[in-house]
Amino acid sequence: MNMPQFKYEGRDMKGRWQRGTIASESKRDAVLKLRQKGIKVIEIAEAPQTLLNKEITFGKAVKLQDFVIYLRQFATLIRAGVSIVDSTRILASQTESKALQKALIDIEESLRSGNPLSVSAAKHPRVFPSLFVNMVKAGEASGSMDETLERLADHFEKMHRTRQKIVSALAYPTAVAVIAVAVVIFLLVAVVPTFVAMFADFQAELPAVTKFVLKASEVIQAYWWLAVFAIIGLYVLFNVLKKQKKAKYYLDYAAMRIPIFGKLVQKAALARMARTLSSLFSSSVPILQALSIVENVVENEVIAKVMKQARDALERGQSLAEPMRGHWAFPPLMTQMIAIGEETGSLDAMLAKVADFYEAEVDAGTDRLKSLIEPLMIVLLAGVVGTIVTSIIMPMYDVFNHIQQ
Repeated sequence: MNMPQFKYEGRDMKGRWQRGTIASESKRDAVLKLRQKGIKVIEIAEAPQTLLNKEITFGKAVKLQDFVIYLRQFATLIRAGVSIVDSTRILASQTESKALQKALIDIEESLRSGNPLSVSAAKHPRVFPSLFVNMVKAGEASGSMDETLERLADHFEKMHRTRQKIVSALAYPTAVAVIAVAVVIFLLVAVVPTFVAMFADFQAELPAVTKFVLKASEVIQAYWWLAVFAIIGLYVLFNVLKKQKKAKYYLDYAAMRIPIFGKLVQKAALARMARTLSSLFSSSVPILQALSIVENVVENEVIAKVMKQARDALERGQSLAEPMRGHWAFPPLMTQMIAIGEETGSLDAMLAKVADFYEAEVDAGTDRLKSLIEPLMIVLLAGVVGTIVTSIIMPMYDVFNHIQQ
C-alpha cells in the first residue's frame, strides 16, 4: 500500500529546525506522527507523486538482511518489556530500509487502532511473508511473542546464509565468464582486425584456426547489436517465465537436474522447506495450514507440488511422508526422518535436524564447487585467449619467413 507523502517543516524539542517527508494516510495523521516524534509542525503539505520521490522497488521490497536485523531487534525489545506498539515505533525510526519503514509506520497506526500485529502485517505482503504473519498469529495466541520472533530471526538468518553460500559459489565462475567474454570481444573487435590487411597482402593459405578467428571477428563487428538484443530478450523472457507457475516448474526442474549445480540447488530447496516447516510446527501452526504456507514460500515449484500432494494425503488420513517416498527430489534420509517424526510426535525436531544436515551439505558443496571451478575457469579463459593469440602468431611466422627469403 503506497501512502501519500507529506513535506513538513518544524522544530524539534531542542528548537532545532527540521524538514523532510513522512508517509501517512492524511495530513492530520502526519501531524500526529510528527508530534509523537517530538516535532512541532510549522508547515506541512502533500508532496506530488513523481518519479523523483516515488520509491521504485524490484522483486522483494525488503532485503533479507534488513528483515533479519528487524526481527532480532524486535525480539530484544519485546523481551525487555517494551510494548509491541512502542517497539514498532522505535524500529520504524531506526531501520535503513525505506520499504520496511513505511510498512512499520502504517502498522504502528493500525496497532493503535486496536488491530493485532498479525492482521496489521498481513496488509503488507511484499514486506511481511505469510510465514511471518502466521507465526506471529500463533505467538499472539500462545503469549510467546519474543520466542516466536527469535525463531523467525533464526529461520530467516539461516535461509539468508544458505542463499549467500550459493550466490558466492556462482559469483566466481560468473565473474570469470564475464571477463572472458569481454577479453574475447576486445581481441576480436580491436586487435584481430589490425592484422586482416597484412594477412590479405600475404596471399598465402591461412591456417584453419586463423580463418575461424577472422570470420568470428567479422561476425561480431557486423552483428554485435544482435547479441545485445538477444541477451536482453533472454533476460526478459526468463523473468516472464518465472512468474508463470507451469513454466517456473520446468525451470526449477531443469535447475535441480543440471549437472554439478543441480544437487546444490536441490539441497538448498530441501533445507528451506524443512526449516520453514520446522519453524511453523514449533510455533504450533496447524499442520495443514503449515503445508499451505510452505507451498507458497518455498520458491521451488517442484517442492511446492509435492507439498500440495502431502497436504492432500494428510486430508485423506495418510502419512505426510507418503507422497515424498516416490519422488526423485526427496532422498530416503529425508522421508525416513519425517516418518520417524510422525511416529514419535517430534516432527519439528526431526525437520530441524534435516534442515541442519542439508544446510551443512550446501556449505560443504559450495566450498568443493569453488575449489573445482576456479582452476577450470582459469584454464578455459587461458585456452580461449590462447587460441586467438595463436591464430595471429601462426601466420606471422610465415610472414617473417617470407620476408627473410
